[in-house]
This record gives sequence, C-alpha cells and structure tokens, in this order.
Amino acid sequence: MKNFAYYRPSSAQQAVGLLENRWGSTELLAGGTDLHDLQKEYVAQPDKVISLGGLGKDFRKISSLVPPGAFPPIVTIGAGATLADIAGHRDIRSAYAAVATAAGMVGGPQIRNMGTLGGNLCQRNRCWYFRDEHVDCLLKTGRKCFATDGENVYHAVFTKGHPCVIVHPSTVAPALIACGATAAVLGPKGERKVEVAKLFRAPKANGEREHTLEPNEMILSVTISAGTEQFVRFHSASYEVRHKQSYDWPLVQAAVGLPLKDGKITGARIVLGHVAPTPIVVEAAARSLEGKTVSEETASAAGKACVADAKPLSQNGYKLKLIEVAVKRAVLLAGGVKPYWEATP
Repeated sequence: MKNFAYYRPSSAQQAVGLLENRWGSTELLAGGTDLHDLQKEYVAQPDKVISLGGLGKDFRKISSLVPPGAFPPIVTIGAGATLADIAGHRDIRSAYAAVATAAGMVGGPQIRNMGTLGGNLCQRNRCWYFRDEHVDCLLKTGRKCFATDGENVYHAVFTKGHPCVIVHPSTVAPALIACGATAAVLGPKGERKVEVAKLFRAPKANGEREHTLEPNEMILSVTISAGTEQFVRFHSASYEVRHKQSYDWPLVQAAVGLPLKDGKITGARIVLGHVAPTPIVVEAAARSLEGKTVSEETASAAGKACVADAKPLSQNGYKLKLIEVAVKRAVLLAGGVKPYWEATP
C-alpha cells in the first residue's frame, strides 16, 4: 500500500475543504470496506485519505417525519449510517421495504456493520480487469475494455453505447431510485440536491467515476419520499438473483416502487441493478403495469418488457431470463403476494 497522509476532520465542511478538484489524489474513508481493498490492490493510490469517522451524529443519523394525515413517512438517512442500521430501521422496513431488503442483503454481517450508505453508493466497480493492478483497462490509462471480448460472464447485458461494460456495484441504489430518493450533496459552493436516479453515469475513461459527483463533493444524506397522493398506498420490493446467499454480489437485481390506488397500479417504478454500468429505470415496463392489478400475468409481462433493449455479451445471455424472473417476483412481492417460490420448512 502506498504511504498517505491521514486526516480526520470534525465537520463535513472541513472534509470538503481537504478534497482536491481532481480524482485520485484524495479519497474519502467511511467504513473502508472498498477503499482499503483498492489501496492494497494498488488501484487507488491517494496522497491523502480523509476519514469521515469524526463527523457528528447527524452524518450517521436516520430520522423520519410523518406529515399530518400522510403516508409513507419522509425518511432521511445520513450518508454515514451503516447498512445494518438501514436494514433494521423500523420506518424504513415498514414504508420502504425495498431499501431495507437491499441494505440487508449486502455482503455479510461484518460488511453491513462497517459499510455505509455513502460508501455503498460511491464504491468502485467490481470488474476483475479493473481490479487487477497489472491490467491497464479503459478506466485506468488504457484504451480498451478487456471484458468486451474477454471474460464477461458477470458483466453488463445493456451494452449499447457503452465502451466499458461494467455493472454498477451498488445494491442499495436501485431500491432508493424505485422509492424516489434524493441525495444532499456538499461541495465548495455549498449544498445541492440531486435525484438518486441522476447520481450515476457510465464511466468511459480514466478519471471518470461511476457517479456524477465532482472530486471535491461528498454525499451528506439521502431523503426517501414516495410522495403519494391521498388514497394511494406505496409499496416496494427488491429481489436479487445470486449464486449463493452468503457474501456475494447479485447476478441481477430488480427494485420496484408500486403505488396502489383502489388495488390498481399507478405510477410504478422498475429499476434494474447489476446489469448495466448504471442502475436502469425501465419506463416501458413500468407503463405496462399502469392501471392494472398485481397478478402473475402482469408481473411476467413487466419482466419481459425489461429485456427488450438488452444487448448481452458473449458469455452472459443467461442474465436475460434472470431479469425476467427478478422483475416478476419483485412486482409480486411489492403487491403483497406470498413468495410461493421460497422453500418452506
């Protein structure tokens, strides 16, 4: 690991003041579950590491506000809140089940108790070519994405227009997008708000990250507000398909936000994760649910609509069927259907 200077500011403003306006020279440290790996692999070689462990309680706080006569509550999650705290929070579990489920599926207990919301949203991709210090890929200083013609069994299936075919690594991000979340971002010019759906981009070259933050900005918190109108009940679910249930990243993920009015779907959101360089909001599939009741037929149709624009690589076409299944089951779970596909004791 390269030597670095270590800083422990006591406020977010001080932390931002220590950041530089270019990527690579300075890194933020929260739980460290990603950064330390990158440093040991010599992929990240910062001159300065800025610990966020000295920031106040508000940076780790989860708070909820229930407007008079309204549901669901507005929940604000500090970027320093751990994934374990998010997964176990009563209001998140009851009002935004997709977020609690997604947070509770990340890694193992040790990772969830160290990993933070901000770190999960801003982590680097898990492509084995990118993580190999000896491979000079497109996102370092090279000119080629080796996964395009190489080992791409876990890579993107939505590849059109993407010279780099990584999959976005955050499991919490699709769930937050499905629930209409907004992030508070702090930079040298002050605080700004950005929809979580617009927080990510597909990197194409060295110096670009998997998110839209500037090098001298950081996430302060994320606020979840489904914003349903009167008589509309908001439901959500996240469903993952993975090789094993222990420490692993999903092969595919589907997160669904499902407002129901008189039993009919109105304004649904369907978000796919781990299948493209960014989380994908599939508007056509969401429209296919409009005005309908939750059933296996409508859920299956939404799943099929989600893969219409997919362009799989040589080794990952199997993901298309997994996407259909994940979307179908996420819609059914959000609609309150008992998960009949789970083994019963």
